[in-house]
Amino acid sequence: ADLFRSTLHPVEKALNDANMDKGSIHDVVLVGGSTRIPKVQSLLQNFFGGKTLNFSINPDEAVAYGAAVQ
Repeated sequence: ADLFRSTLHPVEKALNDANMDKGSIHDVVLVGGSTRIPKVQSLLQNFFGGKTLNFSINPDEAVAYGAAVQ
């Protein structure tokens, strides 16, 4: 359980670095292969107050897509 919970540390750090509150997040887009793990999805959904996770982008292609748009 601790290993899974540690996956939230980068999320918390990103929010802190951006001076944002998790309540101000509109969409949670998952990127990377490990986001396919149901336990990780559940932890993220709970962390963001039950917000529905966005699966509209292939998690393996999301970073490349973002770089192309940038």
